[in-house]
Amino acid sequence: MADTLDPANIAAIFKAYDVRGTVPDQLDDDLARATGRAYVQVVGAETVVVGHDMRPSSPAMARAFAEGATTAGADVVMIGLASTDQLYFASGHLGIPGAMFTASHNPAQYNGIKMCRAHAQPIGMETGLADIRDLVVSGSFAEPTRTGSVSEQDVLAAYADHLLSLAPVAGRRLKVVVDAGNGMAGHTAPAVFERLGDQVELVPMYFELDGTFPNHEANPIEAENLRDLQAKVLETGADVGLAFDGDADRCFLVDETGRNVSPSTLTALIAARELAKEPGATIIHNLITSRAVPELVTELGGTPVRTRVGHSFIKATMAETDAIFGGEHSGHFYFRDFWRADSGMLAALHALAALAGADVPLSGLLAEYERYPVSGEINSTVADQQAAIARIEQEYAARDGVTTDRLDGLTVSHADWTFNVRPSNTEPLLRLNAEGRDEATMATIRDEVLATIRQEG
Repeated sequence: MADTLDPANIAAIFKAYDVRGTVPDQLDDDLARATGRAYVQVVGAETVVVGHDMRPSSPAMARAFAEGATTAGADVVMIGLASTDQLYFASGHLGIPGAMFTASHNPAQYNGIKMCRAHAQPIGMETGLADIRDLVVSGSFAEPTRTGSVSEQDVLAAYADHLLSLAPVAGRRLKVVVDAGNGMAGHTAPAVFERLGDQVELVPMYFELDGTFPNHEANPIEAENLRDLQAKVLETGADVGLAFDGDADRCFLVDETGRNVSPSTLTALIAARELAKEPGATIIHNLITSRAVPELVTELGGTPVRTRVGHSFIKATMAETDAIFGGEHSGHFYFRDFWRADSGMLAALHALAALAGADVPLSGLLAEYERYPVSGEINSTVADQQAAIARIEQEYAARDGVTTDRLDGLTVSHADWTFNVRPSNTEPLLRLNAEGRDEATMATIRDEVLATIRQEG
């Protein structure tokens, strides 16, 4: 087993906006304990809230983190099993910093820590995470003046009530299939949907909490992980299918025909709903979101603001601009009324509220928000991410009518198409998102770029 407190290992698993690594060689209880102590010292917290997902290593790591936090003098509120957005709710609701033990959509051998300040304010590498990392490496902890206490609190009911207050569902009765992927939506969805009563007929899939992911990986951005949901929607004649990732902070939709709905389309739908509540508001979209989103926001009288990918960047931009809503093509949706945090369940409730209030099926409801065919996110394993990006830039930058920018990875735009390639922060992958004015244009640019990414040398 590797020494998890080795500086090289710590540098490898402290990512841009969270901690993520394999268990136990990169991340174990000792590192969790040291991180808890460093976190309290850097944040200056008197009380912190800690939650964890269903991965086998998560409960022990959460307890170890709490031990480190109490050693540093902070009291700890343990909320137990939670989705990431439930942890953000607890941080906002209680007004205290928080830490969530999850590796989100990563495979079973991974775990991680997502940390925030009070009211779910993000902690990224530039806003405290580097300081926490460096303190873990140095071990130069301040001498505490007290030892904190540990208490337990159940916030699930309050979380469900709060979400439904932000997006009440009323209108026609809906049949809804929910694929929890054996992740934390199996914990939160029952609490939310039981409050909807006869408004929704729930068809549950894979609600058993199992961090070994026996049915499919809890990563709905990959098309193969949506096939069971698509089949169940068609089999049951459901109005909509919802798929959540492992920690349930992301949500993906399948319409009544079994077709996957682009998260950009859901971004546009929610943006329209939020702009109806607050005309002229600012809407955030990241740079891999479809260009249809800023077009629609502008047409509806809102102000679109483009940002790089990642929750800490989105949340910071939302705070700077007082944006009412932000959407990412990866399936993350951020709400000002939810402490600017992301919530897959709240995004799902917006979709259900819009659908219940409409007299058309989901495919018809979404037609006005879909303008350009998109590829979805396509991952390629590459030995040298930056070399691959450089090849692509050399290939396209000199073409007529093409503009490029390096806000996040490489974005290449043309009147007829656009694409972004960016390195993963957590895996040796290059991620491609492409769109075009029509299906053939999108397919051509997608295949061209993939060939360039995957060529040797």
